[in-house]
Amino acid sequence: MSEARSGAGTGAPTVLRMILGKRLQDLRLGAGVTLDEAAKALRVKPLTIRRLEKAEVSLKILYVELLLQTYGVGRQEIDEFIELAEQANRPGWWHRYRDVLPGWFTAYVSLESGAKTLRTYEPHYVTGVLQTHAYARAVLRAGFPNDSDEELERRVGLRLRRQSLLTKPSAPTLWVVMEEAVLHRVVGGPEVMREQIDGLLAAAELDHVSLDIVPFSAGAHTGAFAPFTYFRFEEPELPDIVYTELLSGAVYLDQRSDVAAHLEAHNRMSLLTSTTESKALLNRMRKEYT
Repeated sequence: MSEARSGAGTGAPTVLRMILGKRLQDLRLGAGVTLDEAAKALRVKPLTIRRLEKAEVSLKILYVELLLQTYGVGRQEIDEFIELAEQANRPGWWHRYRDVLPGWFTAYVSLESGAKTLRTYEPHYVTGVLQTHAYARAVLRAGFPNDSDEELERRVGLRLRRQSLLTKPSAPTLWVVMEEAVLHRVVGGPEVMREQIDGLLAAAELDHVSLDIVPFSAGAHTGAFAPFTYFRFEEPELPDIVYTELLSGAVYLDQRSDVAAHLEAHNRMSLLTSTTESKALLNRMRKEYT
């Protein structure tokens, strides 16, 4: 994925497809087959092989089978690989929301669904997976002012559907760092804000959720730039990935130096407050909205 900017129309790799792409690369290298040699076996360009390995395209079953044969893989392993490839090519649950899901955000939803650890920094709004219905609706209405009511509710439905990852049996660890400014930005009115703060207080009680709010008194700090999300996966084939959003697209980073810089920034920001201080701030702000 490497420092790739995703724009509208970009297909999103599922986590399984990313894993299988990495396995194809490992099998090719293990067999001593070059990109050119693999491409010759399929009668395609080397770029096609590279895109298969980087999960930038769907796993064509015929291509997969021919490549595995070229790499000297046994029949049973080929059959097992093909079965996984067929699973990887199936649309994710988010596919049903494709009419309101920007192409550059589709990969995010896929990564979010498969991650073991999520660490986010939000300077402007409550992070999406912790938003209440009313708060999400107000945020999305501001972001998409020309949407019909039906389109808006579809966007809200997608955002709320994403939140199911926090209640599934194998729920990921979520560590959120937000700026105090998020609590002062009145979204939807005082009642909506009070309900949203109640939701944050409830989320903070979950064992797998950590919530740190950087107070204004912290002043300038290392991470005070754009929002970002860090993904870590259980599967060893997958690198850690960082997502950061732009006005009209997004950037996905997996270079170690880039990921390490964001991870260090998240660590530093979390040291600017504590769980006790964050909860106290939430309760003070709740009273202001009463």
